[in-house]
Amino acid sequence: MTNLPAPMAFKRAPSLGVSTWHFGGLVTYLAEAAETAGSYCLIEAVLRPGDEPPPHVHSREDELFYVLDGRFDVHVGDQSFEVNEGGCVFMPRGKPHAFIVRSPRIHLLALFTPAGIEEAFRAVCVPARVLDLPAEPIKPTSESLERSMRRLSELGVRLLAPDEIASQMPSYRRALR
Repeated sequence: MTNLPAPMAFKRAPSLGVSTWHFGGLVTYLAEAAETAGSYCLIEAVLRPGDEPPPHVHSREDELFYVLDGRFDVHVGDQSFEVNEGGCVFMPRGKPHAFIVRSPRIHLLALFTPAGIEEAFRAVCVPARVLDLPAEPIKPTSESLERSMRRLSELGVRLLAPDEIASQMPSYRRALR
């Protein structure tokens, strides 16, 4: 994030030029490191059940999700939150977290601060052909997953091992049963 220009004024809306299909979800990059001098990244996402990332922990980013439509359960350490339309949930860096989509689809805004993690998301995405979910989830290749995991690791994101999930996120394990 060093040597970035000062934040600049800009306008952006969902469009094919700034939207990708990330696994099974639609991801629109509304603000990125280049525009915000690395201070934050704002993403609009549409996901369906099964599009969730595995439990993980960030060492550098705080995250905030705001639900535009739909419902999901968010697990942060030993806490769990049901978040519905109009609700938001904050996940501080250093706290393991995961979520489970509970509606047929969820439409949300995701704020990451500082920016930079969007680079890892781009490692396993393809340009969206329409501003909606792909008809079928896109299966990443082992090479693209490896590239994404390497970039996430460089950014201080780590997936939790099953024993860590059991000890640090008991509500998440119970929710999967």
